[in-house]
Amino acid sequence: MGNADRAIRAIVGIVLLILAFTSLAGTWAWVAGIVGAVLLVTAAMGSCPPYALLGINTCKKS
Repeated sequence: MGNADRAIRAIVGIVLLILAFTSLAGTWAWVAGIVGAVLLVTAAMGSCPPYALLGINTCKKS
């Protein structure tokens, strides 16, 4: 996973978690929380299992 991909995932994950915990997402707050958490975990790991399964590589080094 490339640096830009990781940064975007982290930012979107944080925004979704903020929406979930402040209840701004309404009835979809739990979905926003789950998706936000998954995005943050994959950004922290630097790896995305669906990317590996599909053969997608966003890292410029490889």
